[in-house]
Amino acid sequence: MPEPPLVYIYADESCLGNQFQDRATPGGAAALIETWTKQTWVRRDFWTSEPDTTNNRMALASAIEPLNLLKRRCRVTFTSDSQYLIRGITEWLPAWRSRGWRRKGGPIENLDLWQNLDRAAHRHILSWSWIRGHAGHPQNEYANFLAIRAAREQTRSQGLVASAFEPWLERQRTERERFLDFFEFAPPEKERRMEERGST
Repeated sequence: MPEPPLVYIYADESCLGNQFQDRATPGGAAALIETWTKQTWVRRDFWTSEPDTTNNRMALASAIEPLNLLKRRCRVTFTSDSQYLIRGITEWLPAWRSRGWRRKGGPIENLDLWQNLDRAAHRHILSWSWIRGHAGHPQNEYANFLAIRAAREQTRSQGLVASAFEPWLERQRTERERFLDFFEFAPPEKERRMEERGST
């Protein structure tokens, strides 16, 4: 049986107006999905929005929806700067599930979304990774751009769409001199090592 395909997901979320108590806080969630296919990267974008929500709910949406949009079982390396999401799925959720979706400190916040994420995650072989936000990681910064735009414009991608990562990256380089040492066409580390061994 062939090994499931390897997919990289970089996700982020945004919630606008959290500092205000008397108005709606529109939110966005987004992801960049990458697969290495036939010696090239295939990239897709996803984004969604809600008119009045929280950062935590959008962080969960940034994982649930992309995982559900993958049409078959995959090996997924999922990267986010949300500690709530990454700690929740790796540390808290297994204990909640074992106790019948209860926790010692009271009701579980966003229980419906955690249960949806649990179901979505079980379809795949997942590796979860946290990175610091706004720290110069190009895929994470792009997902942040998509999430903020979705929150402001209240739009949805309606599934996975062709990515605009490469034009965005070029604008960052030209206008802001960022990501000049990032090579968007380089193979993933495992493929690169295999190529290096084959050439020696």
